[in-house]
Amino acid sequence: MKIALPSRNNSIDDHFGHCEYYTIFTINNETKEILSSEILQSPKGCGCKSNISTTLSDMGVEVLLAGNMGEGALKTLNNAGIEVLRGCSGNVQDVAQKWLHGSLIDSSELCHNHDCQS
Repeated sequence: MKIALPSRNNSIDDHFGHCEYYTIFTINNETKEILSSEILQSPKGCGCKSNISTTLSDMGVEVLLAGNMGEGALKTLNNAGIEVLRGCSGNVQDVAQKWLHGSLIDSSELCHNHDCQS
């Protein structure tokens, strides 16, 4: 299984559509360990209007751990079969470990303060 984290300087970016890159972790489902990591550069444009949801889905990403995002991006990711947990912050490795141990929940908040409305 793979999880993706919108990142900037090894931390969760506050807004999905503005991140510098995505940190992708490959997870062992049985042992709950991170097996490997890779970096995927962020495409130009807002997350809801780019092809990032298709790219992540094609890579096998099933979960995205994000700071926040707009409704368009959330719907696009969900439609691609990617579960989204919002409200994450901090170092990407620490956030991934919290998710692996079941201590993250979705904040259910949507970002409305950006210029990429769908």
